[in-house]
Amino acid sequence: MHGIEAHSLLNRNRTMANRMTTLGRLEEVVSTADEFDRVVSQALPLLLDRAAGYTKRFLRETGQWSDDVAHEKFVLRWGAEYLEQFLVTGRSEVPCRPLFLLDSLVARQHSRPEPFCYHPDLLTPLGRFLDGLVGRAAVSRDALIALYHHCYGLGPGQVISALRLNGSESPRIYKNFQRWRDSGWKRAIGDMGMTDAELKGLNEQQRQQHRFNSDAERLLGFVQAHYRKSEPDHYPCLSRLQWEDMFLQGYGTDYRIWHLALCLECLRTAWGLGLDGAAIVGKPRLVLQLEP
Repeated sequence: MHGIEAHSLLNRNRTMANRMTTLGRLEEVVSTADEFDRVVSQALPLLLDRAAGYTKRFLRETGQWSDDVAHEKFVLRWGAEYLEQFLVTGRSEVPCRPLFLLDSLVARQHSRPEPFCYHPDLLTPLGRFLDGLVGRAAVSRDALIALYHHCYGLGPGQVISALRLNGSESPRIYKNFQRWRDSGWKRAIGDMGMTDAELKGLNEQQRQQHRFNSDAERLLGFVQAHYRKSEPDHYPCLSRLQWEDMFLQGYGTDYRIWHLALCLECLRTAWGLGLDGAAIVGKPRLVLQLEP
């Protein structure tokens, strides 16, 4: 027993030492873009933790934090957002100290009037509607399944067919739809803070169907990419062959349900494999539904 404890303690000490070494390297000046890439690639988990930690602290200090799953997912995906921005812009900032560059990027973001707006058009009624809808899906399975209806006009039977779900999953899909219609939808609208006038305005815009859905599809791409970061294990897009193998072999049910609800391009790829039966002619397209 003592030997096991000593081994565990030794591993923890090594991990801590490695972390401190990595942290020290990030505090040193890197002079070229290649050096930046090399140093940062060895420290991605540490940098993600740091960005997420700053976000949590900001929420606590501004009275916006709650100890629940929704807020934990929030700081995780915003940590990922900041890290992505850092990886893109950092190469052009050399020479720099990577750790301090990340800190300054996060600080600048948190000093903005709308610190958690990842696209300016999401401040419009349509943007807020989409962001609220998909944001709710990040923490509610009912809302996640409802995205197939709101975004693509699919009913429960079509969802089951399109995702090739087995018998045990089928009743759950119908229950998800029913609960969403009974209560989930009203709660989501309340959380969005949408006024009756704004909803009426969206209904009027919907009459110009082509333009309305075109605008919605453009915004949905930003929204889906952002909220997929809530589930890192289910985030990556798969190749056509990977989707085909997953469907034909019958594994990855949770991955299918989560990712395809939050990625139009992958849904189209999977649909193109001919795995959707005869539910819909052609590949799915965004036809935004404003009602449950």
